[in-house]
Amino acid sequence: MNYWLMKSEPDCFGIDDLEAAPDGVEMWDGVRNYQVRNMIRDHMRPGDRAFFYHSNTKTPGVVGVMEIAGEAYPDPTAFDPEDEHYDPKSDSDRPRWYCVDVRFVEKWPRIVALQEMRRSPRLEGLPLLRKGNRLSIVPVTPDQWAAIREMAGEAK
Repeated sequence: MNYWLMKSEPDCFGIDDLEAAPDGVEMWDGVRNYQVRNMIRDHMRPGDRAFFYHSNTKTPGVVGVMEIAGEAYPDPTAFDPEDEHYDPKSDSDRPRWYCVDVRFVEKWPRIVALQEMRRSPRLEGLPLLRKGNRLSIVPVTPDQWAAIREMAGEAK
C-alpha cells in the first residue's frame, strides 16, 4: 500500500464535501501538473490511503483520511469546454490528464496544522515541508503516515 497527501482548498472541495458525496466517493480531478499526473496515473492504486489536506486557508493542515477508490482514468474535465479545468490541447485518444476516485474514510476532530508538522523531526523529508513545494499531491512514507496520525491523536 502507498500513502499520499492530497491538497484541496476547502472553499472549492473540502473533506465535508467528500463525506457528503454519494457513498462518500468523488472524482479527484483538475490536476494540471505533469509530475502529479504521473503519480496518479503510474503509482496510485485502489486501497492506497491519503491524508486530506486543506490548503489556502487560515490554518492549513491535515483534516482526515481518504482511500483511493479505483484505478486512474482520463480526467473528463480536460475535454469539457464548459469546465474550468478544460485543456484544449488534451485529446481523448491520447489523454494528457488523469484523475482518480477517492473515498471518505474519516474526518479528524482537530487539524494537524502545517506549522505543527514543521516542528516534528519525524516529518523531515516530507515533500510538503520542502521550501518551494507547490505539488497538490505528495507521497508519504509509512513512518510519516504514522507520525501524522499520532499527532492527530489517531491510532497508527
